[in-house]
Amino acid sequence: MPRVAIIGSGPTGLYTLAGLISSATPLSITIFEETPDAGKGTPYHPAVNDRAMLANIASIEIPRIEQTLVEWLSSQSDSELQELGVEKTAIGEREFYPRVVLGEFLAAQFWALVSRGLSRGHSIDVKASHRILDIKLGKDDISLKFKRHGGEDATMSFDHVVMATGHDWPENTETAPGYFVSPWPAAAIKRIGAVNVGVLGTSLSGIDAVVSVGTAHGMFLRDDNGTLRYEPRPASTGLNITMMSRKGLLPEADFYCPIPYEPLTYCTEEAVKLLIEQKGERLLDEVFELFRRELSVADPDYAASIGLALASVEDIADRYFRARQAADPFVWAAQNLAEAKKNKAERKTVRWRYAILRMHEVIALAIPQLNDRDLKRFHKHFKTVFVDDYATVPHESVERLLALHQQGKLSVKALGDVYDIRQDDKPGAVVIGDGNESKYDAFIDATGQHALSASDLPFPSLRQNGAIKEAKTVKAEASTNDETRRTGGIEIDDDFRPRVEAGLCNNLYCVSVPFLLHKMPFVQGITSAHEMGNTVAAAIIDAVANPDLLAHSR
Repeated sequence: MPRVAIIGSGPTGLYTLAGLISSATPLSITIFEETPDAGKGTPYHPAVNDRAMLANIASIEIPRIEQTLVEWLSSQSDSELQELGVEKTAIGEREFYPRVVLGEFLAAQFWALVSRGLSRGHSIDVKASHRILDIKLGKDDISLKFKRHGGEDATMSFDHVVMATGHDWPENTETAPGYFVSPWPAAAIKRIGAVNVGVLGTSLSGIDAVVSVGTAHGMFLRDDNGTLRYEPRPASTGLNITMMSRKGLLPEADFYCPIPYEPLTYCTEEAVKLLIEQKGERLLDEVFELFRRELSVADPDYAASIGLALASVEDIADRYFRARQAADPFVWAAQNLAEAKKNKAERKTVRWRYAILRMHEVIALAIPQLNDRDLKRFHKHFKTVFVDDYATVPHESVERLLALHQQGKLSVKALGDVYDIRQDDKPGAVVIGDGNESKYDAFIDATGQHALSASDLPFPSLRQNGAIKEAKTVKAEASTNDETRRTGGIEIDDDFRPRVEAGLCNNLYCVSVPFLLHKMPFVQGITSAHEMGNTVAAAIIDAVANPDLLAHSR
């Protein structure tokens, strides 16, 4: 049997497995999972997340595995739902649930896939509590060195290896007294006392941090009118949380829209692919023209309100955020939440928001093809519009922020584009930004996963002698394709195979998010895991069916 290894059993590994078991040729599949609980994934694992942390993806958005999330929840008994903290009457395809609920759902789907794969004649070995120590590319296969928790090192060889290692969080979150480089594991930041707390980041990760600290010193309660309130404990009088970011804005509430997405009119895949084929030096500006045309037709009133006709790549974000930046962040959040709730009840779509949401996946096709100058322009000016639009948060998340603010426990601060974070001999950190200096007794960096490069790979053999290449882009002034510079990330082909040294097996597939972010900035979440898993599984099945073609390509 062809031997396939999947490193990681989170969403990407799960969808890869789902694709692989459709193979008509029996496969020998080995799944390595570092934790004892296969299938849950780090973003949804109970050992990492607070039970109060909410996922920002609804059942209707999760690509079907063996069941949908709603089907799985509906099949649970009353006692099981109570243990999950889910009301039976609250189950719905557009509702949001705690991260740990998604973890239980994904684990159930994982083991259902294993069962179905075995029934189809595949050999599947799930190695939980196994950590991969090294990946070594041979001439015709790939060796994995691993260690079972409490056991000895061992080595196995495979024909294909999928690196689905997911997010990369440090083992020690509190790198200095009172200084946390991540909100995870939540148990670490829940030990923070009732002090002055700084949280860098105002997105969902920042909200996770705020909620974790908040629930350590009080509780959220919903009154008879349905209003969510925060009740602090008597001993928490000293608790004061400040969320901060460059703009000092809170994310907007999830908005109603038709799913699956309606087709776009101008900014279509075909139009973007045509621009890519033309290989013009103005690719980003031409794509922006498609964006502007689509948005103008989708919502003429909104387009006029921000002066879209005069907009450029460099100033579109300023126009997009201008009204929010002029308002108090909590007043804006309350108004936006009320609008979002009303629109959900009436099944009303805000056309400009929906247009930007649909366009981000289409425009993503052009990003890997941008020259160095335009890639920098995209990341600095244009990307933030899409990220803000698709990174909306559950309504309850906004309610929690408002409840904390009403109790005087939460504020938001704009740092500006230039700021500095310093550590002194006292716990926490000093933040200098926008001309002000603030001291925090505890500090949490909640800016999320950052892009990594080939030199950051945790596997020594892949780092040695440049076995795996960093991604490159053509210089703006270059006249030949061989004039390039390193820009970070890992250089991969369309099937997520890293480009490797000649003579080495190229059956390694990198679908680990941190190494893809530079050229694929929107490749996060369960929907991206589904797309990547499908692509890799199809590539492996094709390679197994056509070994001669693979050898020729090598």
